[in-house]
Parts: sequence; structure tokens; C-alpha cells
Amino acid sequence: MQQSFTVSELTGLIRHNLESSFPQITVEGELSNFRPSGSGHLYFSLKDPEAKIDAVMFKNRLPALNFEPKDGMLLRVRGRISVYPQRGNYQLVCEDMELAGAGDILAMLEKRKRALAAEGLFDKDRKKPIPLFPETVGIVSSQTGAAVQDILNILRRRASGIHVVIFPTLVQGDDAAESIARRIEQANQWKLADVLIVGRGGGSLEDLLPFSEEAVVRAVADSEIPVISAVGHEIDNALCDLAADLRAPTPSAAAELVSANRKETLERVIFLKEEIKTALQSKLDRARLLLRPFGIDDLEQRFRSILQPVLVRFDDAKETLIFSLQERLDKYRMRLALTRTSLEAGSPLAILERGFSVVINERSGKILRRGQDAKPGDKLRIRPMEGLVLAVTEKTEKLQES
Repeated sequence: MQQSFTVSELTGLIRHNLESSFPQITVEGELSNFRPSGSGHLYFSLKDPEAKIDAVMFKNRLPALNFEPKDGMLLRVRGRISVYPQRGNYQLVCEDMELAGAGDILAMLEKRKRALAAEGLFDKDRKKPIPLFPETVGIVSSQTGAAVQDILNILRRRASGIHVVIFPTLVQGDDAAESIARRIEQANQWKLADVLIVGRGGGSLEDLLPFSEEAVVRAVADSEIPVISAVGHEIDNALCDLAADLRAPTPSAAAELVSANRKETLERVIFLKEEIKTALQSKLDRARLLLRPFGIDDLEQRFRSILQPVLVRFDDAKETLIFSLQERLDKYRMRLALTRTSLEAGSPLAILERGFSVVINERSGKILRRGQDAKPGDKLRIRPMEGLVLAVTEKTEKLQES
């Protein structure tokens, strides 16, 4: 009888034959279905027009990789054929990976990049601002490409009032660069748009080459209309990205950049208006609070609180001064009264008023102070308080002191 095998046995035989027959092999093909895993391994497929083979590159081989793989690249991969028993399919386990035929292209692009940069085509001071609300958007791309449809869908959803002008052009092939540059120049010649989106969907390095041609780069740099470059996917790069006024990672992102949502913008303006109003009201309330102590009534009260102690001190000083002056005046009055009393007591009239008289010897004309100053027969003039007495001296006597 014919020998029978289990599935595992058959798979093991196939694996042994394949791995022993292809221990080391180099395969060229287009990279597709590229999907890095969370564990760090790279899973992808290599294909050509007739066939496809699954492949894996484990993370321990990644340090030797000097470029970032992406779908559409033409690769040259060296590795071995292996069978994955759990799924019953064979795959290529990659040891090394390099761009097939792309090395010369990358070197050429780097040389062109340095030359154009030296002319200043990539300088920041050449960049023009992108209008926030353009009325007309120009699209330089393939009329039938998915990129144009993505842009139109986003513009209809976000800003249906925007007018769109499509400048159909080739986006790959030998004549693509001349076509792209001519469409950019026509848009500027007739001023047909407020902003231009120049780009296409993703593709291989060769597919994107027209957007790195010198004619396209110069047309983008010389454009008076602001240009947004949207070539390929986010990881794709073209020299027109450097010359454009703005680079968008994808055509869809470019459409979003030129179609700021009117409703969102209006809501934002209303929100900012309320924010400004609230901030101003808060400042006004604070100003009123700070100015409240400077109202008429408050100022009068504050002035009084400042002036009152001064007035009290002034009144106390006034009273002290008046009391001091009054005391001094009383003292001077008393001294004046005493002086007056003394003067009045020594006045001849006061003496005469007390009963004394002034006796004058008419012969000598002197006031008699002693009895011996008059001789018998002298006429005397006696002056009492009132009136005048004339007398003649009969004799004088000397009184005995007791």
C-alpha cells in the first residue's frame, strides 16, 4: 500500500526539502503590504506582475537596515526559504535588504537637492503664507487619481463654498514633470487660484520622481500663488516639498489645511469674543473696586479721617496758646496794678490827700523840710490837697524826739 503521512510529517518533509534546496537566495521584487509588528519584526510581501511571496525580517537584523522601507519600493533581498508549519505556507526569511536600482536615483536626488538649495530655492524667506479662507483652490494632479477625489470630498464636507479648479496633469512617467510645471505656470499666468495643491497619491520611488525634477521644483519656487506640496504618503519625500510654501503629509491633509471649517471658526470667534468680554468685565469690576474708595462720599470721609487728628492737634495748640497768653496777660496786669499802686502811693497828690501839705518859704522859694528852714517873719505858702494857705512865721521850735 502507498505510504500515508500526517500533515505535520508532510509539512516537515516539504520544509526540509525547501530549506535544504534554498539555504541562501537573493530575490528582487516590489515591496507591498508592509506592516511592522509591535514586537519589532517586519512583515511584508515581495511581488512582481506574476507572483508574490511573503517575507519576514526579524528585529535582530534591523540595525543593518539603512533606509525606511515603504510600499512600492523595488527591493533586493537576501535570505533563505523557510516553511511556517502552523499556516502551511512558505516565506522568505530576510537577512539583508537594499534598494534595487534606487541607489543611483537617491544619489542623483541628493546632488540635485544640494544644487537647488545653493540657489536659495528652499530658503524660508521665500515662503508665502497660506490664505486661511481662500475663495478658489487649484489642484495640480491627475484628474482621475484618488488624490483629487479625496481632496474634493474633504472640501465639500468642510467648506462647500470654496471654488475648485482642477489642472489635470500626468503624475508619473517621462512627460509628467513637464506637464506638472506647465500647469503651475498656467495657474499663475491667469491667476486662476488663491492657493495651489500640487501632488498625487503614494507610489514607489520611481513613481514620485517627476515631483523632484528640476522643472517642477523651479515652477513651485517661482509660483506667485502659494503652493502646498502633497506628494504621496507621510513618509514620502520629493524635492518640491522643500520648494513649496507648505508641505502636507497627504493630499487629504492639504485639503484640510485650505478648508478651515467655517462653522468651527465662527464658533471659535464667538468663544473668543465671550472670553474677551469676560476678561474685560473682570478688569472693569476690579477697576471699579479699586476706584470705590475714591468716590465723593468716601473721599470726604477719608479726608476727614486724615484732617480730624490735625484739627484736634490745632485746637489743642490754640487752647494752649490762649491759656498761656491769658496767664501771661494776668501776670502783667498784676504787675501793672502793683506798679500803679506803688506809683500812686508815692504821688504828692496821694500824700496831700492823706492830710499832708507842702510848705514853701516865699523868701527862699524852697520847700520847708525842717522848722529851722524858716525864720520868724517869713511868709509861708501852704499847699494842702485843695486850695492855698498864706501864713507868716512867728517862731520856730525844735521838737524833742521821744
